[in-house]
Amino acid sequence: MATKGDFFRESLKNIKTVGTFTRSSKYVCRKMVSQVDFSSARTIVELGAGDGVITRHILKAMAPEARLLSFEVLPKMCEALEQIEDERFTIVQDSAENIAEQLAVRNLPAADAVISAIPFVAFSDDLSYRIVRAVRANMKVGAPFVQLHYSLLKKKMYEELFGEVKVLFVPLNVPPAFVLVSHR
Repeated sequence: MATKGDFFRESLKNIKTVGTFTRSSKYVCRKMVSQVDFSSARTIVELGAGDGVITRHILKAMAPEARLLSFEVLPKMCEALEQIEDERFTIVQDSAENIAEQLAVRNLPAADAVISAIPFVAFSDDLSYRIVRAVRANMKVGAPFVQLHYSLLKKKMYEELFGEVKVLFVPLNVPPAFVLVSHR
């Protein structure tokens, strides 16, 4: 398993892709995972999986027959994810913009839930909107989109694409975090 030091070093090299210097706290992970009804979710998509800190919480909550497709673009982070041994878990080293193709290749239906730690604040508006539009188009109606942020700068994007956005504040994280929850 990757260490906190490994995560920090990778963050320094790729801050615009990683978005933070520290892993998400267990409080953030729990808050994000608690927004999904895992009793009925069978296809779960994770965006910006990093070294797997949120991934592990998702896997603990998932049903035995569910599948988790985790997108991560950084090779070092994908290496850390490879340490997770769970037959329900698939690492996708690709942009989340390609969610339709990645679901189709695996013969998976639209997502029942999406949990994301992609640092959209560090991305251009154009790229952020392209990714979120592609993801939204590949979610089932009513599916939750759960997004981690450290500010509310991109909240308007979720309002435009999803409508209502619930904001949950998690102070027990460095830095304090916001979990934004929208539904398809």
